[in-house]
Amino acid sequence: MKKRKKAKRVIPYFGLSMGVTISMLSVIVLIPLASLVIYTAQMSWQDIWEAITRSRVMASYRISFLTALTASAINAVMGVILAWVLVRYKFPFKRVLDGMIELPFALPTAVAGIALTSLTADTGIIGSFFSKLGISIAYTPIGITAALVFIGIPFVVRAVQPVLEKLDPVYEEAAGVMGASRVRIFWKIIFPEILPAVLTGFGLAFGRCLGEYGSVVFIAGNKPFETEITPLVIMSELQEFDYASATAIALVMLVASFLVLFLVNLVQARNTKILTGGR
Repeated sequence: MKKRKKAKRVIPYFGLSMGVTISMLSVIVLIPLASLVIYTAQMSWQDIWEAITRSRVMASYRISFLTALTASAINAVMGVILAWVLVRYKFPFKRVLDGMIELPFALPTAVAGIALTSLTADTGIIGSFFSKLGISIAYTPIGITAALVFIGIPFVVRAVQPVLEKLDPVYEEAAGVMGASRVRIFWKIIFPEILPAVLTGFGLAFGRCLGEYGSVVFIAGNKPFETEITPLVIMSELQEFDYASATAIALVMLVASFLVLFLVNLVQARNTKILTGGR
């Protein structure tokens, strides 16, 4: 009998590449996450509860979660608008605008924070205009939200843009011929198609905003109970060499991020199932 030839793998040296992948994943992701649990486990349940429920820490949770959620919601709306403009319209310097979307990724967060603070302070170009109206931006939750919008907008744009590019305009044209308004066409045809991408961008932006430190620490003012964010509280604990408390607070933020991402993925999976007819 002839020996059957083994089917060639699509990926050569699959075992080696899988081993390297798992090793890199362990070093970069799993080991740091495990260290959070190990350091926190050194504390008793009472000490953990006291560390994560102190009044100053609870106030920082409120500031961090509310500003991150608000910024992510704004990014979801503005990101769809920007992606729509970049895909559906032709105008001068379109490529320049498309490249500028990546600026928050390329710009060091500390530089972004200093620039935003100088612009939104009461003496800055933007801040001076709003200060005449009695509105302060820098060193307030509004300033924190503005910084987080700047940091998170690329996640939504880059998630929605490819979906809009692949969207077949035939269905929109057919709906228009049948008398549907532009608003109805968007909500009934376009929005269901881009919703999974919007949710993905929202989840990624929220995760980034929740843990953002460099661009926020300058514009926040860091007033305890008012504008102090949770990452700054964690840094304060580390500077005092209280690693156990710092990791306990960080673990709370990590669990919260995972829960939000899980809920977003759950909604996204349900929406995808509906679009594919339950398959």
